Amino acid sequence: QVQLVESGGGLVQAGGSLRLSCAASGRTFSTYSMGWLRQAPGKEREFVAAISRSTGIKYYVDSVKGRFTIDRDNAKNTVYLQIDSLKPEDTAVYYCAATLRTYGLSWIRSYDYWGQGTQVTVSS
Repeated sequence: QVQLVESGGGLVQAGGSLRLSCAASGRTFSTYSMGWLRQAPGKEREFVAAISRSTGIKYYVDSVKGRFTIDRDNAKNTVYLQIDSLKPEDTAVYYCAATLRTYGLSWIRSYDYWGQGTQVTVSS
């Protein structure tokens, strides 16, 4: 089992940047594929980005490609989401999630463990 704690959210103007962090407990962080997902007010939770535990391959939803970058530091048990060129439509609660799977990482149901979320608000 793994526990996840996100940080780094906040209020930022459009065009700005944020770096979200997700710290994981436990000694087996490297065995988990990690994802970032978000939920905007009145909308369903959606996949944003993921990084595979085995290959390090990164996956992104089309709407964030070129603006968001996911990375992990297994020595620090942390996964990051660098968010650049923020848009008002990026406003959402951002969740970190973990799974032992190496496939289907864009499926919300693939994730077994979730953090509490961090709010990102982008003003126009």
